[in-house]
Amino acid sequence: MQINLSGKHAIITGSTAGIGFAIAQGLASAGADVVVTGRTQARVDEAIAALKKDAPNAKVEGVAADLGTAEGCQTLIAQQPSADILINNVGIFAPQDFFDVDDATWQQFFDINVMSAVRLSRHYAQGMRERDWGRIQFISSESGINIPSEMVHYGMTKSALLSISRGLAKVLSGTQVTVNAILPGPTRSEGVLNMIGDMAEKEGISQQEVEARFVKENRPSSIIQRLATPEEVANMSVYAASPQASATSGAALRVEGGIVDTLT
Repeated sequence: MQINLSGKHAIITGSTAGIGFAIAQGLASAGADVVVTGRTQARVDEAIAALKKDAPNAKVEGVAADLGTAEGCQTLIAQQPSADILINNVGIFAPQDFFDVDDATWQQFFDINVMSAVRLSRHYAQGMRERDWGRIQFISSESGINIPSEMVHYGMTKSALLSISRGLAKVLSGTQVTVNAILPGPTRSEGVLNMIGDMAEKEGISQQEVEARFVKENRPSSIIQRLATPEEVANMSVYAASPQASATSGAALRVEGGIVDTLT
């Protein structure tokens, strides 16, 4: 299978590192024009340089904006009014005891993880529907199904993305615009590696030991028994964005290493 996204314009939110960057890299390698986003211009510029180094012929642009706010989403829309592919990846996570999570934190997680995707999808989906072609993806998580007790506030947002993704797919029924959710499991993203690095330093053991213990203790049902790489997650996203995935819509596409122990 040769995936060719030449002539397609893709926006990937939260794409200066980790899964988002890997998706931008994969889409650019498939020929798409890509737009990366991040909170600071410095991070955006670094991501653009890295992408161009990897794919010299790719057209890469960037927008610096806080997509956790309505104003930030409008900044992106103003600079990039149209898209063929929208990857709603921007998000935050942090383990915290349920009883210590205050209202402001609940609201912050909802605004960044959920409302950014709602606002951008609401805008870009209309143009896709008019042109009768498009791909929208919500980067959810296996935590949206297996709600982690140490991150209830995070799991809630990922469950919400599953609902929005399925519902929007129905809204766009009968068109050539597909809407899907991608469900990664624990992945060697920047945030996860930072967390593991902190734990390793605190305990005086290697990161490899912490990774292995994390999977064994926190995701014992994992079939691959390791963290996934951002590139492995990106492969699923690139396929779902392709013309070949035209009959896949309203789906929750798992790339979580078999952690979710259900058949459907």
